[in-house]
Amino acid sequence: MNKSTLAMAVAVGVLAQQAGAAGFIEDSKATLGLRNFYINTDYRDGTGPNKNEEWGQGFDLRFISGYTQGPVGFGIDAIGLLGVKLDSGGGTNGATATSYGGTVFPTKSNGEPVDDFSSLGVTAKAKISQTELKLGTLQPKLPVIVTNDGRLLPQTWQGGQLSSGDIKDLTLIGGQIEAVKGRNSSNNEQMSIAGANTRGPNFRDSNKFNFAGGDYKITKDLTAQYYYGNLEEFYKQHFLGLVHNWAIGPGVLKSDLRYFNSSDDGANGHNPLYYSTGNYNAPNGKGKVDNNLYSGLFLYTVAGHTFGGGYQVSNGSSDFVYLNQGDGASAYIITDSQIQKFARAGEHSWQARYSFDFAKVGVPGLTAGMVYLHGDDIDTVNARGGVAANGASEWERDLTVAYVLQDGPLKNLGVTWKNATWRTDLPNTRTQDENRLIVSYSIPLL
Repeated sequence: MNKSTLAMAVAVGVLAQQAGAAGFIEDSKATLGLRNFYINTDYRDGTGPNKNEEWGQGFDLRFISGYTQGPVGFGIDAIGLLGVKLDSGGGTNGATATSYGGTVFPTKSNGEPVDDFSSLGVTAKAKISQTELKLGTLQPKLPVIVTNDGRLLPQTWQGGQLSSGDIKDLTLIGGQIEAVKGRNSSNNEQMSIAGANTRGPNFRDSNKFNFAGGDYKITKDLTAQYYYGNLEEFYKQHFLGLVHNWAIGPGVLKSDLRYFNSSDDGANGHNPLYYSTGNYNAPNGKGKVDNNLYSGLFLYTVAGHTFGGGYQVSNGSSDFVYLNQGDGASAYIITDSQIQKFARAGEHSWQARYSFDFAKVGVPGLTAGMVYLHGDDIDTVNARGGVAANGASEWERDLTVAYVLQDGPLKNLGVTWKNATWRTDLPNTRTQDENRLIVSYSIPLL
């Protein structure tokens, strides 16, 4: 039994003795989330299947308890996930011999999608004042570790996390992650990065990701951030952030400045099986983690309109690194988009975005937005160590339209359409068009 499992068992035992205490039941909540998810990816060029297509129904049952009374309050949370296949696109689920699964569903040994997949997660928790300990299933959303919820079911993690808000204007958090369940999986797996995550004999992973950091509210409008993440045997990462809100005229200007410093750790510094992807002037274009990422995003919101622009520079000999098992992952960068991330080694990217909240014109619940990103100065290396791309570029346009019913028997029923186009002149790379249609509904049970 590992440390987190043992600690959770102890916490659950204590909880069982106090479950009847006031606060545990009174403050508990339970919800059933329903998500109908359809995705179609159209490959515009190159060889292979012309499209990936899947459709499914997701169920997300969550219980969040209150805390027992006393100096130390105890509680327990649970999450049950179920995905049911409605259509696999006639075999176009996007699975390959080296992938974890298809676009949405895990696959059988023959590459066919399963009919359904499920998982159960339990989290024991304890709280003293504004300090809280959680052990078990987690869904962190921090600069150095981000939970992905871009498919039918969300990603979950296994580990422990300690957070504290006891110091005025300062929030601290730290912990250790031991495993992750991907968005198209029922299994907990160890963690990896792009370059080492290809399924097969050369797959390399780690069961220890340590993280720590905090947010400090300098003023009511200015917040400073520092976070550290370390995936043992792969990389160390430091993050600095600054977020400022400035009232200008009738609107508010939000400035979001971010800096990541990523370097190698352990085997990644010398063992090719642990190398990351990127341009290294080395055989097969892989090497140790070496990246500095600078970015700034500026958003001005006024009368329902939000206008924005941003710029990002990815310096160093490797692509920007983040936790990535090869089954879909998110990164806390301003260019993490529907299809691409625009954080390749040497890449410079800019973006423009606009969104509108139609509540300002009498249609509450309706929103729409568009983002355009362009990146260039991309250099890549082929398998022989020669130049594959010199100063290549890419662009992506994302469009989102969403509507949530505000009243009636189907109040809170949401419909979202997401459309994306990605084009590039990188060699041996297939450009894409993609559509997602999502219907969601949440039912309070407790």
